[in-house]
Amino acid sequence: MNFLYILAPLPLVACTPPIVSTPPVPVVTQITAASQLATSYRLPSLSSAQTIKLGKKIWHNESAGKVDGLTHWNVGEEFPSMGIGHYIWYPKGFNGRWKETFPMFINYAKAKGTKGIPEWVLSAQDCPWPNKQAFYKDFNGPKLKGLRSFFEKNIEVQTSFIIDRSRAALPKIIAAAPKFDQARVLVNYQKVASTANGTYALIDYVNFKGDGTVTTERYNNQGWGMLQVLTNMPATAGGQASAKAFAESAKAMLLRRVKNSPPARGEKRWTAGWNNRCDTYAKPL
Repeated sequence: MNFLYILAPLPLVACTPPIVSTPPVPVVTQITAASQLATSYRLPSLSSAQTIKLGKKIWHNESAGKVDGLTHWNVGEEFPSMGIGHYIWYPKGFNGRWKETFPMFINYAKAKGTKGIPEWVLSAQDCPWPNKQAFYKDFNGPKLKGLRSFFEKNIEVQTSFIIDRSRAALPKIIAAAPKFDQARVLVNYQKVASTANGTYALIDYVNFKGDGTVTTERYNNQGWGMLQVLTNMPATAGGQASAKAFAESAKAMLLRRVKNSPPARGEKRWTAGWNNRCDTYAKPL
C-alpha cells in the first residue's frame, strides 16, 4: 500500500474532540461528521485506489477474499454476516448484544447514491432468513447471489463506510475513557496512526470488534473494542513500535473476552484466527 498516514501531535489542551451526536443520526449527517472529524484531526483522505486496496485487505481478513464469504453465517451465531466487512444483520425477533451494522451500511450506501442495491434489501425490515439452515438452503438462490454480486462490485463504498465509522468512533472513544486517561488514549491513537499499517489497524479494528463504547458488547462488564485496546496499550515511541503495541494489546483484550465469554459460545475456537488478524497490524504494508 503506497501511502503513509502521519498525524502531527496535537497539544493536550486541545484533546477534547468534537463529539458526534449519539444515534439516531441521519446517515448524511454521519458522513458529514466523519469528514469534519478527519479535517479536525488532520486525517488524510484516501484515493479511490487506496480505498479499494484497503477494502480488499479487510475482505481477505474476513473471508479470505472469497466471493462466497460475502454472505456468511458463522457457527454458533444467531445472524448472518454480510459484505467485505461482515456487517451483522439480525433476523426478525432477535435482538443481540452486538451493534447491527448491515442496515447502517445500506443506509450509508443509499445516502452516497450507490446504484444496484437489490430491491428486496431496500424493502426488507429484517434479515429474511430465520436461521443458518434456511440461509444456506437459499445460498445459491437469486437473493443471496445478487447480494454477493452487489458487494463484489462495490468495494469502495463498503470500505468508505468502514473508514467513516472508524473515524466517527474516535470522539466517542475519548469521551468514554476516564478523564485522566483521555489524553493518553488520543496520543496512543495518534502514535498508532503514524504508520500505514497502524492506520489500517485503527480502521479495521473498529469494524472487526467495535469501538468499545457499547455497554452491551461486554462480558463481565469488560469490553474488547478500540477503547479498551488503546487504554491497555503501554507508552511507546510511535511508528512501528506503536503499531506492534496496538496489535499485542488487541490480542490481550480478545483473550480476555474469550476468558469472560459464556462457555456455550465456544469462542476459544476463534482465538487463532483473531490473533493472526491482529498480527497483520504490526507488519508494514
